[in-house]
Amino acid sequence: MKRLIFALCVALTANLVLAAGLDAISSGDAASGVREALAKGADYAVSSLGQQNGFLGNKKVKIPLPSPLDKAESALRMFGMGKQADQLVETMNHAAENAVAEARPILSDSIRKMTVQDAKGILTGGDDSVTQYFRRSSSEQLIARFMPIVKASTAKLKLADQYNKFAGKAASAGLVDQKDADIDSYVANKAMDGLFLIIAEEEKKLRSNPLGAGSDLLKKVFGAL
Repeated sequence: MKRLIFALCVALTANLVLAAGLDAISSGDAASGVREALAKGADYAVSSLGQQNGFLGNKKVKIPLPSPLDKAESALRMFGMGKQADQLVETMNHAAENAVAEARPILSDSIRKMTVQDAKGILTGGDDSVTQYFRRSSSEQLIARFMPIVKASTAKLKLADQYNKFAGKAASAGLVDQKDADIDSYVANKAMDGLFLIIAEEEKKLRSNPLGAGSDLLKKVFGAL
């Protein structure tokens, strides 16, 4: 019981310290700091992923065939069709790179529309509150922008049709998520997931070391946390 009371006291003290730190910052500075953090994370993610081998060369975001379709890749290699398997995976990842390269204006618009209330929620939220804000405010637009870019890339590869037929049957049997049954939808969603993952990593770095942010405003705002 004593431990529980102590833990509650610690949590309450931490919340009071947090509130005091944020109260010392004006709403204008807080909103500007969050916008700068959003822009910084977005720019880094788009720049690093939206280039040649941005996805293919990064194990964290490289797009594989969805399970259990990855077994089909193994089968292709067993029958001497490794080149086709590689081509399909490479096409998916290069399509994601091309798509993410076009994400910046959508993310910028999301940042522009951020309210002071959004900024407060981001500051007092968890380590991935920046990412969650982007998910809420831009996911639909990102997928709409990504889909035609991905389609243009996968249309060049006949294996894409085979993927869709195979994946469609697997989805009907409940073996694959319905959204993964179409190669273009699968790649577009994975591209967005990879984008948000990198943004989240940048946010965690900022929160854990605000003094290394490089900007006085970011140091001031996130240092108060």
